[in-house]
Amino acid sequence: MSVLRASALALGVCLALAASAATATASMAKIDTRAQFLDALSGKSLRIGIYGLSLDVQPGGKIVGRAVGRPVTGDWAWQDGYFCRTIFWGEREIPYNCQRVDYDGDTMRFTSDRGAGRSADFNLR
Repeated sequence: MSVLRASALALGVCLALAASAATATASMAKIDTRAQFLDALSGKSLRIGIYGLSLDVQPGGKIVGRAVGRPVTGDWAWQDGYFCRTIFWGEREIPYNCQRVDYDGDTMRFTSDRGAGRSADFNLR
């Protein structure tokens, strides 16, 4: 394969991936209220299968679950349009953080630092 043809193929793959990511983001809507958040979660758990992660975010402000064979516990509150939480994974504390939440009906995306940080997508089951 010529260098030009390989470059064109690589560019095409990059553009397809970028378009796919943009579509995924565009189809998600920001959750603005505690009521919207609880309605979306009603009767479901947050899951990331590859990590064996399953979390139940309870209406009373508790988080319980497991990840990579260890218990996960924590507390959460809805503040100024963000999901704010403290979590322990086993004995390790994961610091307090307020996160933007987006949702598309099947997936919930949490973005740390009020939407300015890293994101994690959870399947709802």
